[in-house]
Amino acid sequence: MKPEYKIISDLIEKDAKVLDVGCDDGTLMEFLKTNKNANIRGIEISKEKVQICIAKGLTVIEGNAEFDLKQFPNDSFEYVVLGQTLQAFINPETVIRELLRVGNKAIVTIPNFGHWKVRLNLLFRGTMPITNSLPHDWYNTPNIHMCTIKDFVRFSKIINFKIFKSLALINQNVSDINKSNLIFKNLFGELGIFLIEKINEN
Repeated sequence: MKPEYKIISDLIEKDAKVLDVGCDDGTLMEFLKTNKNANIRGIEISKEKVQICIAKGLTVIEGNAEFDLKQFPNDSFEYVVLGQTLQAFINPETVIRELLRVGNKAIVTIPNFGHWKVRLNLLFRGTMPITNSLPHDWYNTPNIHMCTIKDFVRFSKIINFKIFKSLALINQNVSDINKSNLIFKNLFGELGIFLIEKINEN
């Protein structure tokens, strides 16, 4: 089980209605169902993984989140989860807006391209890095929009959404990100975990 699943679970209230976007084989869905009694649904682009989820008794539909979230009405869920997938979309801005339209809150996790190992790899080897959170070579990676923890914080101001809580995963330990430690967390965090919500324009 991915280390961030427990962190995601801790951000979700018990008995909440949740949508897992890019739910993979349903491991997180099962975890939330067991630990938070979540009323959970999933959407997954891989037909094979959808079949695995259905075989587990999970409610999952096949679809591409970049285009198919529009089928869900506004505020259908209390939480929408997007785990380590934002960087694989052609238009991350559209996806974030859709997450916050469909859900009251969204939990977004990103592999941090600003991690020191990534920086050293680029500096000394001059090649795209391979790490635990970035396991693919440049030519077969699904990632097309790599970003850092610092980039995501800046992104929230550009497209105007609120970061309710931000966390960094460092050596399996989780800690808060704030203005005073952002540079440090951006250097040492392997993963950024953000609980976000739309800003009320009224």
